[in-house]
Amino acid sequence: MRHILANILPALNYDPANPLLFSSSFFLFFFIAIMLFYPLVAGCAKSRTWYLLLVSLYFYFKTSGLFVILLLVTAAINFALGRAIFNSHSRKGKRGWLLLSLFWNLGSLGYFKYTNFILETINQLSGGALPAMDIILPVGISFFTFQTWSYTLDIYYGKLEPIHSFKDFAFFVSFFPQLVAGPIVRASYFIPQIHKKLHLDNETISRALVLIFAGLLKKGVIADYLSINFVDRIFDNPSLFSGMENLFGVYAYALQIYCDFSGYSDIAIGLAALMGFNLPINFNSPYKATSITDFWRRWHISLSTWLRDYLYIPLGGNRLGKARQHLNLMATMLLGGLWHGASWNFVFWGGLHGAALVLDKLWLNTRFAQYKVVKFFSVIITFHFVCFSWIFFRSRSFANSWEIIGRISSSFNAGLFSQWLAEYNVVAFLIVLGFLTHWQPDSWEKRYQDFLQKLPLPLQSLALALVIWILFQAHSADIQPFIYFQF
Repeated sequence: MRHILANILPALNYDPANPLLFSSSFFLFFFIAIMLFYPLVAGCAKSRTWYLLLVSLYFYFKTSGLFVILLLVTAAINFALGRAIFNSHSRKGKRGWLLLSLFWNLGSLGYFKYTNFILETINQLSGGALPAMDIILPVGISFFTFQTWSYTLDIYYGKLEPIHSFKDFAFFVSFFPQLVAGPIVRASYFIPQIHKKLHLDNETISRALVLIFAGLLKKGVIADYLSINFVDRIFDNPSLFSGMENLFGVYAYALQIYCDFSGYSDIAIGLAALMGFNLPINFNSPYKATSITDFWRRWHISLSTWLRDYLYIPLGGNRLGKARQHLNLMATMLLGGLWHGASWNFVFWGGLHGAALVLDKLWLNTRFAQYKVVKFFSVIITFHFVCFSWIFFRSRSFANSWEIIGRISSSFNAGLFSQWLAEYNVVAFLIVLGFLTHWQPDSWEKRYQDFLQKLPLPLQSLALALVIWILFQAHSADIQPFIYFQF
């Protein structure tokens, strides 16, 4: 018994080298254990909330260690400030409490995420040598900070009344499926679900299983394989590859980041559904977009709507004339780029999308934009613009970005295609499979769900086992963290 405990207890502790991931074998057993005991508490809202709150806090501890304290402190401060804003009877008082909320949320986010970026920028501008600070970035800090901050902002704007139970609020903030990489859920959307009577039917279960299957395959098979076996090689040393290979590397990264991030969202939404909770959709076939405006209605929907409601609209949105609208779009996307990471590459990426949105507003007002044939070519143009901007998002530096662009434009060498195909046949297969699946008709997904729904439970379980087997067969190196964990 002592020997068994000696092997189990270290696995239950936080390991910085092996944080808990959805695609890990530990998470599989972790979730099975949760669901085994879940029926005992599912019928009582209070017991269910306490159970899932403790489970979620443990999940974050396994992901980020003692930063779980930061999560609770952030929740407590926003919970208290939300009530203070609501109880304040003057606009000046409300603004004062809102400023305190802004100070804590942006301050904590800025310290952990942007301190060394600011120091590095000062050194570059002044020629100084300020030393970098030893700061560890908590996993998912951008997500749970925006989620808690939206609570105080909604109360300030009169869209929400404060809740009375800190337990419920802490559960809303820490709910483990979407905690570390979204979707960014609003209190007004999630908190009413806490006390409702849970109901699971076959349709919900089958939809959840389809999402989990799809998410695991997208992440564990397509995204990880492309990353390890092709994308990382191209972006680490673009000069060693032809322009054609660099171009395929960009296409592969476009597929990788979509499969990685949407795969996480699919798994999160599916896991939540199995526990009786509904999370909002976060991706809607973004590479089918007919414009950059349409792309941001489909990509990372919870962030784009957050930026729209809490930044773009408060700045004036489109209410103050065209020129001001364009400035607001640029400011929103520049800050959206900075949200993604402490690098001028991310800011430039945001600026590219901001400029494209401005041009989009001008183009979409013309009658030519409505023609079907124009929309067809618009999908192709939009996709390639997004791929072009991904170069700056993925690259380590501007020099690296321009080197990739230079190789594509000056050293294409299409004659190497057959050689590349022979060497990277699995990569080529996954790229084709990934994009064909992405561009399939939306109705096909419903057919998968209907088919799975008609299967008896043993066959549904067998399908899940098959997906897990495929994941293990595709596993060729250490499990890759989700890309958006760093944000």
